[in-house]
Amino acid sequence: MSTLGTRLDAIILAGGRATRMGGVDKPAIVVGGRRMLDTALAAVDGCDRVVVVGPHRDELPDRVEQTQETPAGSGPVAALAAGLATIGDSGGDSREGLVVVLAADLPVLDRATVADLVARLGDDPEAEASFAVDETGRMQFLLSVWRRPALVGVLSALDGRENQPMKALVPKRYATLAVSGIADCDTAEDVERARAIQVPGPMDVDEARAQIRKSLLPLPVRDLPLSETLGAALAGPLVAAEALPRFDVSAMDGYAVAGPGPWRLRTEIHYAGSPTELHLSSGEAVRIATGAQVPGGSTAVIRDEHVEVSPDSETTVIQPCSDIPDRDDMRRRGEDWQPGHHLAPSGVSVTPAVVSAAASAEITEASVRGPVRAHVVVTGDEIRRDGPLRDGQTRDSLGPVLPDVLRHLGVRTIALAHLRDTADSFDALLRDIRDTDVIVVVGATGAGAADQLRDALARAGARIIVGRVRCRPGGSQVTAVLADGRVVLGLPGNPLAAVATLLTVMPAIVDGLTARTPATPETGVVVNAAEAGAPITRIVPVARRSDGTWRADTVVRTAHLAGLIDREALALLPPDPVDGQVVELLSLPN
Repeated sequence: MSTLGTRLDAIILAGGRATRMGGVDKPAIVVGGRRMLDTALAAVDGCDRVVVVGPHRDELPDRVEQTQETPAGSGPVAALAAGLATIGDSGGDSREGLVVVLAADLPVLDRATVADLVARLGDDPEAEASFAVDETGRMQFLLSVWRRPALVGVLSALDGRENQPMKALVPKRYATLAVSGIADCDTAEDVERARAIQVPGPMDVDEARAQIRKSLLPLPVRDLPLSETLGAALAGPLVAAEALPRFDVSAMDGYAVAGPGPWRLRTEIHYAGSPTELHLSSGEAVRIATGAQVPGGSTAVIRDEHVEVSPDSETTVIQPCSDIPDRDDMRRRGEDWQPGHHLAPSGVSVTPAVVSAAASAEITEASVRGPVRAHVVVTGDEIRRDGPLRDGQTRDSLGPVLPDVLRHLGVRTIALAHLRDTADSFDALLRDIRDTDVIVVVGATGAGAADQLRDALARAGARIIVGRVRCRPGGSQVTAVLADGRVVLGLPGNPLAAVATLLTVMPAIVDGLTARTPATPETGVVVNAAEAGAPITRIVPVARRSDGTWRADTVVRTAHLAGLIDREALALLPPDPVDGQVVELLSLPN
């Protein structure tokens, strides 16, 4: 979310009496699979501070601050002033920066809309605020971005704030942004109208992934031991707790020396891991092993092959060889980094390299989102994993390997189950499987008589993010979000289509849930792209050639994974590709 290089805070108004709806708690109303308050929180994720004004809610994450206008229910202007007072002591000059103002009764809202309002304000340096304008031309005062000094000024100029209308705050100079689908919910009819919004139509692959990333509410931040963070994303920078090296250390087997040579060799030998109280005087040397702490007084470490030893004298003397390069094999304290050094920024995926670097820096735990947990369900009465097959049955050739595919994508499988094709099985699945972040469902995503998932999602009040994708295989996939934030990823039943969809879409789901920085896609040249392509995006196995280019398989069977044997990647061939085109590659698990 662009902030024009300045601080960005957010105030969400989540109070009010909702008299036209019988006094219900409007922000808690579920529309599209989640509470409208959660929709507002997702739209301002990434702001420096977030304040919710209204009755206290125990379920909000700790990073969200809460306050209440006085007296309670005294109107949006009073609530806005209470929120501004809470963030008024933000770090730095509290008079500077931008403030997002949102109502918690906007059922259709995302981070992109907020970012557009921020950018619109930046386009007009004279404007003091930017306001959204809906399809009717009505200005939405509670979907806006303010320059903090301007907001402080208009609030201070009011003669009283209780029960004042928001239009009393409109500054002399403001910008507007036309935004569709942002009508607020003031009545029960408004809520039903919002809930009746149609499922999104078919999307391109990139459009689907972008929609997933911006629509998911990130998981809560947790402080975890480093050993438990693989696959998660850093929620803050990884900061070194100790210098590396922690002390001056020998980089080679050789001699620690003090001053110019020749040097008198002491009898001690210093090994790695052994403490030393020895202090060398000028003209002295001591034998030292790789990784050993260098004695005090040492000015250099010279490796074995760069010295000449005089064995005949009563006191052994060493001196540098005449033809050696001028070099020092001592690593000084803090040579790699000092305490406080930032090893990795927020949003980076926790890989083995991150864990190892953290251990080297004496970091014992990290603030992360994730790792993402998946509950995998293979559906279908015809599927059988164990025992002999009966007439009409098919071996489950996909379920046993899905945890390996998910691990390749940084996702931990916490359960793997089979689901029968019964009328209520999906309702029970969506209702009862709670201890997970993503429910991965294989099969039942189409429109056939046994394909029950989409109807169950509708009955559960899920918000459909992606309904179908214009690609082959995998077009019948579905991505949805339940009211409590659990993601449902429906994969086609054919094994190759399921794996292709998982490799294409799951990284975007992990990006959204962990707020990690999306990875730059791998690419390659496909020499026969035109021959293997189609009028829509086609996902096909490719083989690497000796010159580093790739050749696509032109005949692909989706009912099994035999076509992936001896293949390193799948290629996303765009519609009507040409030979030699550079395309995105999806690496396959080894």
